[in-house]
Formats: sequence, structure tokens, C-alpha cells
Amino acid sequence: MSTGNERIAIIGAGLGGAAAGALLQHAGFNVQIFEQAPSFSRLGAGIHMGPNVLKIFQRIGMDKKLVDISSTPAYWFSRDGLTGDYLSRIPLEGYGATYCTVHRGDLSALQMDTMTPGTVQFNKRLTLLEDNGSDVYLEFQDGTSARASIVIGADGINSRVRETLLGAEKPNYSGWVGHRAMISAEKLKKFDLTFEDCVKWWGPDRHMMVYYTTSRRDEYYYVTGVPHPAWEFDGAFVQSSREEMSEAFAEYHPVIQALIEATDDVTKWPLFNRNPLPLWSQGRMVLLGDACHPMKPHMAQGAAMAIEDAAMLVRCLEETGSQDYATAFRLYEASRRDRATQVQTVSNANTFLQTQEDPSWVYGYDVYAEPILDKSVA
Repeated sequence: MSTGNERIAIIGAGLGGAAAGALLQHAGFNVQIFEQAPSFSRLGAGIHMGPNVLKIFQRIGMDKKLVDISSTPAYWFSRDGLTGDYLSRIPLEGYGATYCTVHRGDLSALQMDTMTPGTVQFNKRLTLLEDNGSDVYLEFQDGTSARASIVIGADGINSRVRETLLGAEKPNYSGWVGHRAMISAEKLKKFDLTFEDCVKWWGPDRHMMVYYTTSRRDEYYYVTGVPHPAWEFDGAFVQSSREEMSEAFAEYHPVIQALIEATDDVTKWPLFNRNPLPLWSQGRMVLLGDACHPMKPHMAQGAAMAIEDAAMLVRCLEETGSQDYATAFRLYEASRRDRATQVQTVSNANTFLQTQEDPSWVYGYDVYAEPILDKSVA
């Protein structure tokens, strides 16, 4: 367990970093999160939080609060994007916790509320990270600095912590983009159509995932996967348009046409990935989530894997104590690599739930029921 004087620094206050922070505090560790964004904002995107994640949120008393603000679909429907035929009807109940679809910003706000005020410091863009053996020195763009006993890199696919461990390397462009749009449900009332709670429309080479993001069912969100030539990406996304969407989904089902017609603002995000990393930790630094195993978002499990990582990492640190971080990091990677790699592989293939299948290997998973593995022991 923590000695009380040691501090764990987390780089990144996204969903994985915030989960790590809350879980570490709940376990009695001294933790500080450094986030490069200037302040908290309600980012305009939806996200799935499956039962495998809700079981983790139970530990910090957040699960019921999340259910209260989320849409809680009973089924995941897969439909042919051209004909509308149903390809699968997957139950989302019966996995030990609730399946939620929610606005990412509302989820982040709940996570912030689970931590001690002041845990997250904003406007902290990491510029230097040095592990000197006895601790880690961190320097930020605003001229401030900090020291920590352990640093957790939860800073995404372009992680500065990963870069410190493995060197600078651009991620691989996948050849796909995702269009994102949030639609007011009020605008859908004029259409004599059914807009299902959670549905993925599949085309021959593209798809559209659609779901409500609030318990009030007043926001309907879609995200696509569409093949797209590479361009010189400047920033995380660019603006798209209703016209571009109409072209991308010409002759698709009337529900998709209605969603495009109801779209006011749509953005286009290049989708990146990385080859599996040779290591997840080195010295006093360790990675989680997209910093070490980014994946295409086609299973809606990327954030879930980061949160599962956080839970297992905290379990391992509780097992060994923060002073024996090297053992904790080894156990963490041994316990998580196979699971993360399996989800990454299936997600990148973009076949999950297209046809009728049992997703209990994903949603029924309970990170607290899994053994802590030590693959260094024969």
C-alpha cells in the first residue's frame, strides 16, 4: 500500500486517466492528474459504457449515477445499411450490470466528481519527463514542474509518456475516418420513422453507429466508419458537411437519409492505430489505454479497455505496494496484454455483433474476478 509520502502522477484526464485517479484515491494512494486541456468542457461525442465497465464504476460509487443520466438500450441491433434488414439482435442485459450509452462530457463530469477537488490540474502540457531512478521529474509548457514516484501515461495515442519510453513515432493512419454528429431528437419528430436506441447500420465497406446519449432521449448521436484517402492531418479533426455525408451514404436506408438531413454540424476524424508495443512500462513509468494499445472504435470498447487497464493496474499496486512498482507493472501487463490484444484485433477487424453472436466474453468480463497473472513464473 501507499506510504503516504509517495505521489503517483497521471498524465491525461481522459476516461482512462480519470478512472485510474479515482480508483487510486479510493485505494488510499496519493495521486495528481495533469491534463493539457485548459479546462473541463462537455465534448460533443457519445460513448458506450458496457457492463464490464459498470462493474468497475460500482467500486467508486459511480454506477447508479451513470445509469441515471444515460440511455440504457436493451438490445444492440445490426441492420443492413441499404435494405434495412436485421442482421443481429444482441441482448445487452444479463451481464451483471447495466449497458449505458452516454455523452462523453457527462461521463467525464461524473468522473471528476468522484475525485478529491484539486486532483486534476489543467493546462499542463507535458514537455519533459525524466526518470532518474529515485523519482520522476515532470516539466510542463507553462514553466511549472513536479516530481512523482510513479508516472502513469494515460495520454492517448500520441502519448508523450510512450514517446519517452519508446521514441517518437507517428501512429499509422488506418485508411478510415469517422464522422461524428449530435442531433437534437426534436428534429427527428418530423420523420415517420423509428429511431432505435442502439443500432449499427452496415454497408459493404462502411457503417454508421447510432444511439441516444441521455436518459431524456433528447440527443441522438452517430459516428461512422468510412474509407478515406490520407491527407495532411492538421489537428484531431476537420469539419465535414451534410453534403459530404449524403455522398458517402448515397442510396442508403431512409433512416440514414433522415439522420443526415437532421444534421446541423458534423466533424470528420482520421482513425489511427499502432502496432503492438514491445513494452508497457519501463522504470517508474507505465502506460494504459490508447497510449499502449490504441484500436479502431468499431467495437465501442476503446475507453472500456483503458478503464479495465486502470482497474487492474490499481489492483496490482495494492497487491505489491507502490514502492514495489516494478513488480506491480509486470503483473499488470501480464494480466492485461492478452485481453487488450484480443479486443484490439476484433475491433480492428470490424465484425463485432454484425451477425448473431454471444458477446459475454466482452460484457460479462469482471476485472475483479480475474486472477492477477505473473508470466515470469513458469
